[in-house]
Amino acid sequence: MQRRSINIDEFAHASPIPNASRIGNMIASGFIRGTDPATGKLPPTIEEQCALMFSHVKRCVEKGGARVEDILKVTIWVEKIDRRPINAEWVKFFPDPKSMPARQVCVMEMEPGVLIQCDFLAVVQG
Repeated sequence: MQRRSINIDEFAHASPIPNASRIGNMIASGFIRGTDPATGKLPPTIEEQCALMFSHVKRCVEKGGARVEDILKVTIWVEKIDRRPINAEWVKFFPDPKSMPARQVCVMEMEPGVLIQCDFLAVVQG
């Protein structure tokens, strides 16, 4: 099986790496941040960054040929633990409590302005 890079121009990495990669029915992403695609800048609040981050996850998974429902695991990194903004977007993104992916929230020192970032693993169905 050949690996295929998944790139989204509006929030591409500065480094020469794709936003995600697919082999067979598996999609794995690199870090996805809440960058505003119109400005290329990070909004000032974690709520805004979180909403944009999840919107970028959706675009990545769909460009890879999957659906949000195919996401198996999401790992989220924050500078300090506050699950409220994460949970608010989480239940919008995954509204069915019987069909949510696994999730882990970790604390990590990040680049200036980055308040939250994530990666995901998806299994393409059908």
